[in-house]
Amino acid sequence: MNFAEITASLPKTAVTTLDGLPFPKIASGKVREIYDLGDALLLVATDRLSAFDVILPDGIPGKGAILTQMSNWWFAQTSGLIQNHLLPDQAGEFARRGITGRDLQLRSMIVRKLQPLTIECVARGYLIGSGWSSYQKTGEVCGIKLPAGLRQADKLASPIFTPTTKAPKGQHDEPINDAQGAATIGAALYEKVKCLSLQLYQFGHDRAKQAGMILADTKFEFGTDAAGNLFLIDEVLTPDSSRYWPAAEYRPDCSPPSYDKQFVRDHLVALKWNQSPPAPRLPADVISRTQEKYLAALKNLLS
Repeated sequence: MNFAEITASLPKTAVTTLDGLPFPKIASGKVREIYDLGDALLLVATDRLSAFDVILPDGIPGKGAILTQMSNWWFAQTSGLIQNHLLPDQAGEFARRGITGRDLQLRSMIVRKLQPLTIECVARGYLIGSGWSSYQKTGEVCGIKLPAGLRQADKLASPIFTPTTKAPKGQHDEPINDAQGAATIGAALYEKVKCLSLQLYQFGHDRAKQAGMILADTKFEFGTDAAGNLFLIDEVLTPDSSRYWPAAEYRPDCSPPSYDKQFVRDHLVALKWNQSPPAPRLPADVISRTQEKYLAALKNLLS
Protein backbone atom coordinates (compact mmCIF):
# COMPACT_ATOMS: atom_id res chain seq x y z
CA MET A 1 0.00 0.00 0.00
CA ASN A 2 1.56 3.30 -1.05
CA PHE A 3 0.81 6.80 0.17
CA ALA A 4 -1.17 7.85 -2.91
CA GLU A 5 -3.47 4.82 -2.63
CA ILE A 6 -4.14 5.53 1.03
CA THR A 7 -4.89 9.23 0.57
CA ALA A 8 -7.15 8.55 -2.41
CA SER A 9 -9.29 6.29 -0.22
CA LEU A 10 -9.73 8.63 2.75
CA PRO A 11 -13.30 9.69 3.61
CA LYS A 12 -14.36 13.32 3.36
CA THR A 13 -16.06 13.26 6.76
CA ALA A 14 -14.91 11.64 10.00
CA VAL A 15 -16.10 8.12 10.75
CA THR A 16 -16.76 8.26 14.50
CA THR A 17 -19.32 5.45 14.79
CA LEU A 18 -19.64 2.10 13.05
CA ASP A 19 -22.96 0.56 12.10
CA GLY A 20 -24.01 -2.61 10.40
CA LEU A 21 -21.02 -4.87 10.98
CA PRO A 22 -22.28 -8.48 11.33
CA PHE A 23 -19.96 -9.35 14.21
CA PRO A 24 -20.51 -9.18 17.99
CA LYS A 25 -18.91 -6.06 19.48
CA ILE A 26 -17.02 -6.88 22.66
CA ALA A 27 -15.39 -3.55 23.52
CA SER A 28 -15.29 0.10 22.53
CA GLY A 29 -12.20 2.20 23.28
CA LYS A 30 -11.31 5.84 22.79
CA VAL A 31 -10.54 5.15 19.12
CA ARG A 32 -11.04 1.45 18.36
CA GLU A 33 -14.04 -0.84 18.21
CA ILE A 34 -13.31 -4.51 18.92
CA TYR A 35 -15.39 -7.33 17.43
CA ASP A 36 -15.33 -11.08 18.09
CA LEU A 37 -14.66 -13.19 14.99
CA GLY A 38 -14.63 -16.46 16.92
CA ASP A 39 -11.04 -17.52 16.30
CA ALA A 40 -9.72 -13.94 16.11
CA LEU A 41 -10.55 -10.31 16.83
CA LEU A 42 -11.41 -7.50 14.44
CA LEU A 43 -9.96 -4.15 15.53
CA VAL A 44 -11.44 -1.17 13.70
CA ALA A 45 -9.89 2.28 14.20
CA THR A 46 -12.48 5.03 13.96
CA ASP A 47 -11.63 8.67 13.29
CA ARG A 48 -12.40 9.61 16.90
CA LEU A 49 -9.87 11.82 18.64
CA SER A 50 -9.21 12.02 22.36
CA ALA A 51 -7.32 14.65 24.31
CA PHE A 52 -6.62 14.63 28.05
CA ASP A 53 -8.38 11.22 28.13
CA VAL A 54 -11.66 12.74 26.86
CA ILE A 55 -13.16 11.79 23.49
CA LEU A 56 -13.74 14.95 21.46
CA PRO A 57 -17.03 15.58 19.63
CA ASP A 58 -15.22 16.00 16.30
CA GLY A 59 -13.05 13.39 14.61
CA ILE A 60 -10.28 13.72 12.03
CA PRO A 61 -11.37 12.34 8.62
CA GLY A 62 -9.34 9.27 7.70
CA LYS A 63 -7.33 9.24 10.92
CA GLY A 64 -8.23 5.61 11.67
CA ALA A 65 -7.03 4.45 8.25
CA ILE A 66 -3.82 6.51 8.48
CA LEU A 67 -2.93 5.11 11.90
CA THR A 68 -3.80 1.54 10.94
CA GLN A 69 -1.67 1.64 7.81
CA MET A 70 1.21 3.20 9.73
CA SER A 71 0.92 0.47 12.39
CA ASN A 72 0.90 -2.22 9.72
CA TRP A 73 4.07 -0.73 8.22
CA TRP A 74 5.81 -0.66 11.59
CA PHE A 75 4.65 -4.18 12.48
CA ALA A 76 6.37 -5.39 9.32
CA GLN A 77 9.50 -3.36 10.08
CA THR A 78 9.80 -4.66 13.65
CA SER A 79 8.93 -8.32 13.03
CA GLY A 80 12.59 -9.26 13.45
CA LEU A 81 12.53 -7.95 17.02
CA ILE A 82 9.22 -9.40 18.22
CA GLN A 83 6.20 -11.18 16.80
CA ASN A 84 2.98 -9.16 16.64
CA HIS A 85 -0.74 -9.78 16.89
CA LEU A 86 -1.59 -9.49 13.17
CA LEU A 87 -2.76 -12.69 11.48
CA PRO A 88 -0.78 -13.42 8.30
CA ASP A 89 -2.37 -12.48 4.97
CA GLN A 90 -4.71 -9.70 6.09
CA ALA A 91 -6.21 -9.39 2.59
CA GLY A 92 -7.10 -13.07 2.64
CA GLU A 93 -8.60 -12.74 6.12
CA PHE A 94 -10.76 -9.81 4.98
CA ALA A 95 -12.01 -11.78 1.98
CA ARG A 96 -12.72 -14.91 4.02
CA ARG A 97 -14.82 -12.94 6.50
CA GLY A 98 -16.68 -10.79 3.95
CA ILE A 99 -14.99 -7.50 4.87
CA THR A 100 -15.02 -5.91 1.42
CA GLY A 101 -15.42 -2.13 1.88
CA ARG A 102 -12.15 -0.34 1.08
CA ASP A 103 -12.44 2.18 3.90
CA LEU A 104 -13.25 -0.57 6.41
CA GLN A 105 -10.27 -2.63 5.24
CA LEU A 106 -7.89 0.32 5.55
CA ARG A 107 -8.91 1.00 9.14
CA SER A 108 -9.10 -2.65 10.28
CA MET A 109 -6.78 -5.33 11.61
CA ILE A 110 -7.62 -9.00 12.14
CA VAL A 111 -5.56 -10.15 15.08
CA ARG A 112 -4.88 -13.04 17.43
CA LYS A 113 -6.81 -13.32 20.67
CA LEU A 114 -4.28 -12.45 23.37
CA GLN A 115 -4.22 -11.35 26.99
CA PRO A 116 -2.99 -7.73 27.19
CA LEU A 117 -0.46 -6.88 29.88
CA THR A 118 -1.81 -4.58 32.57
CA ILE A 119 0.86 -1.89 32.11
CA GLU A 120 1.61 0.48 29.25
CA CYS A 121 5.25 0.45 28.19
CA VAL A 122 6.58 3.96 27.57
CA ALA A 123 10.09 4.65 26.24
CA ARG A 124 11.56 8.15 26.16
CA GLY A 125 14.62 9.49 24.43
CA TYR A 126 13.92 13.18 25.07
CA LEU A 127 12.72 15.16 28.09
CA ILE A 128 9.27 16.37 27.12
CA GLY A 129 5.61 16.14 28.10
CA SER A 130 4.82 14.52 31.46
CA GLY A 131 8.47 13.49 31.76
CA TRP A 132 9.54 17.12 31.65
CA SER A 133 6.86 18.07 34.18
CA SER A 134 8.02 15.34 36.57
CA TYR A 135 11.67 16.30 36.15
CA GLN A 136 10.95 19.93 36.97
CA LYS A 137 9.31 18.88 40.26
CA THR A 138 11.58 16.07 41.42
CA GLY A 139 14.57 15.71 39.11
CA GLU A 140 13.25 12.23 38.33
CA VAL A 141 11.00 10.46 35.83
CA CYS A 142 9.28 7.31 37.13
CA GLY A 143 11.89 6.96 39.86
CA ILE A 144 14.80 7.43 37.45
CA LYS A 145 17.17 10.16 38.65
CA LEU A 146 18.31 12.39 35.79
CA PRO A 147 21.22 14.86 35.70
CA ALA A 148 20.58 18.38 36.95
CA GLY A 149 20.28 21.26 34.51
CA LEU A 150 18.46 19.51 31.67
CA ARG A 151 16.24 21.66 29.46
CA GLN A 152 12.84 20.95 27.99
CA ALA A 153 13.17 18.65 24.95
CA ASP A 154 16.82 17.83 25.70
CA LYS A 155 17.98 14.49 24.34
CA LEU A 156 18.69 12.06 27.17
CA ALA A 157 22.06 10.34 27.47
CA SER A 158 20.25 7.07 26.73
CA PRO A 159 16.56 6.19 26.38
CA ILE A 160 14.64 5.43 29.57
CA PHE A 161 11.69 3.14 30.30
CA THR A 162 8.83 4.91 32.09
CA PRO A 163 5.78 2.64 32.28
CA THR A 164 2.31 3.59 33.44
CA THR A 165 -0.78 1.90 34.77
CA LYS A 166 -3.49 1.07 32.25
CA ALA A 167 -6.46 3.07 33.47
CA PRO A 168 -10.08 2.42 32.47
CA LYS A 169 -11.52 4.68 29.76
CA GLY A 170 -12.08 8.17 31.12
CA GLN A 171 -9.44 7.86 33.82
CA HIS A 172 -5.79 8.89 33.71
CA ASP A 173 -2.86 6.48 33.44
CA GLU A 174 -0.44 6.90 36.35
CA PRO A 175 3.36 6.60 36.11
CA ILE A 176 4.97 3.70 37.96
CA ASN A 177 8.57 2.76 38.77
CA ASP A 178 10.42 -0.49 38.12
CA ALA A 179 9.44 -2.03 41.45
CA GLN A 180 5.75 -1.27 40.91
CA GLY A 181 5.88 -2.59 37.35
CA ALA A 182 7.56 -5.82 38.43
CA ALA A 183 4.97 -6.28 41.18
CA THR A 184 2.16 -5.78 38.66
CA ILE A 185 3.16 -8.29 35.95
CA GLY A 186 6.03 -10.27 37.51
CA ALA A 187 9.73 -9.46 37.58
CA ALA A 188 10.85 -11.68 34.68
CA LEU A 189 8.13 -10.49 32.29
CA TYR A 190 8.70 -6.89 33.34
CA GLU A 191 12.40 -7.07 32.52
CA LYS A 192 11.57 -8.63 29.16
CA VAL A 193 9.13 -5.91 28.10
CA LYS A 194 11.44 -3.21 29.44
CA CYS A 195 14.29 -4.49 27.28
CA LEU A 196 12.03 -4.93 24.25
CA SER A 197 10.50 -1.48 24.63
CA LEU A 198 13.91 0.18 24.65
CA GLN A 199 15.01 -1.89 21.63
CA LEU A 200 11.85 -1.01 19.73
CA TYR A 201 12.20 2.66 20.63
CA GLN A 202 15.79 2.76 19.37
CA PHE A 203 14.78 0.97 16.18
CA GLY A 204 11.90 3.42 15.64
CA HIS A 205 14.11 6.41 16.45
CA ASP A 206 16.77 5.35 13.94
CA ARG A 207 14.23 4.63 11.19
CA ALA A 208 12.35 7.90 11.82
CA LYS A 209 15.65 9.78 11.58
CA GLN A 210 16.06 8.45 8.04
CA ALA A 211 12.64 9.97 7.28
CA GLY A 212 13.61 13.39 8.64
CA MET A 213 11.78 12.97 11.95
CA ILE A 214 12.74 12.60 15.61
CA LEU A 215 10.89 9.99 17.65
CA ALA A 216 10.90 11.70 21.06
CA ASP A 217 8.91 9.09 22.98
CA THR A 218 6.40 6.33 22.39
CA LYS A 219 4.08 3.84 24.06
CA PHE A 220 4.00 0.10 23.36
CA GLU A 221 1.49 -2.50 24.43
CA PHE A 222 2.14 -6.21 24.72
CA GLY A 223 0.02 -9.32 25.15
CA THR A 224 0.55 -13.02 25.79
CA ASP A 225 -1.02 -16.18 24.44
CA ALA A 226 -2.05 -19.23 26.46
CA ALA A 227 1.52 -20.57 26.30
CA GLY A 228 2.96 -17.32 27.65
CA ASN A 229 4.48 -16.19 24.35
CA LEU A 230 4.84 -12.42 24.09
CA PHE A 231 3.39 -10.35 21.23
CA LEU A 232 3.44 -6.67 20.27
CA ILE A 233 -0.21 -5.56 20.08
CA ASP A 234 -2.57 -2.60 19.61
CA GLU A 235 -0.97 0.17 17.52
CA VAL A 236 2.74 0.79 17.16
CA LEU A 237 4.77 3.95 16.57
CA THR A 238 1.86 6.04 15.32
CA PRO A 239 1.38 9.76 16.01
CA ASP A 240 -1.34 8.78 18.52
CA SER A 241 1.01 6.58 20.56
CA SER A 242 4.23 8.51 19.87
CA ARG A 243 5.67 12.01 19.74
CA TYR A 244 7.35 12.81 16.39
CA TRP A 245 9.16 16.08 15.68
CA PRO A 246 10.42 17.43 12.35
CA ALA A 247 14.19 16.98 12.67
CA ALA A 248 14.91 20.21 10.80
CA GLU A 249 12.91 22.26 13.32
CA TYR A 250 14.14 20.61 16.52
CA ARG A 251 15.79 22.66 19.20
CA PRO A 252 15.82 22.21 22.99
CA ASP A 253 14.49 24.59 25.63
CA CYS A 254 11.00 24.63 24.08
CA SER A 255 8.22 22.29 22.99
CA PRO A 256 9.13 21.53 19.36
CA PRO A 257 6.45 21.37 16.64
CA SER A 258 5.12 17.84 16.25
CA TYR A 259 3.28 15.49 13.91
CA ASP A 260 0.76 14.42 16.52
CA LYS A 261 -2.35 15.81 18.19
CA GLN A 262 -0.35 18.33 20.23
CA PHE A 263 -1.82 20.93 17.88
CA VAL A 264 -5.27 19.97 19.21
CA ARG A 265 -4.06 19.96 22.82
CA ASP A 266 -2.59 23.45 22.41
CA HIS A 267 -5.88 24.69 20.96
CA LEU A 268 -7.84 23.21 23.88
CA VAL A 269 -5.44 24.62 26.48
CA ALA A 270 -5.84 28.08 24.95
CA LEU A 271 -9.61 27.74 25.47
CA LYS A 272 -9.01 27.09 29.20
CA TRP A 273 -11.25 24.00 29.00
CA ASN A 274 -11.33 22.13 32.32
CA GLN A 275 -10.43 18.80 30.63
CA SER A 276 -13.69 17.17 31.72
CA PRO A 277 -16.57 16.06 29.46
CA PRO A 278 -18.13 17.47 27.43
CA ALA A 279 -15.21 18.63 25.31
CA PRO A 280 -15.56 21.69 23.07
CA ARG A 281 -16.07 21.40 19.32
CA LEU A 282 -13.02 21.79 17.07
CA PRO A 283 -12.92 24.47 14.35
CA ALA A 284 -12.63 23.26 10.76
CA ASP A 285 -9.08 24.61 10.39
CA VAL A 286 -7.89 22.71 13.48
CA ILE A 287 -9.39 19.51 12.06
CA SER A 288 -7.81 19.97 8.61
CA ARG A 289 -4.40 20.96 9.96
CA THR A 290 -4.40 17.97 12.33
CA GLN A 291 -5.17 15.64 9.43
CA GLU A 292 -2.27 17.21 7.53
CA LYS A 293 0.09 16.38 10.39
CA TYR A 294 -0.94 12.71 10.47
CA LEU A 295 -0.59 12.49 6.70
CA ALA A 296 2.81 14.18 6.74
CA ALA A 297 4.19 11.64 9.22
CA LEU A 298 2.90 8.74 7.13
CA LYS A 299 4.26 10.23 3.90
CA ASN A 300 7.71 10.71 5.46
CA LEU A 301 7.90 7.06 6.43
CA LEU A 302 6.57 5.64 3.15
CA SER A 303 8.63 7.91 0.89
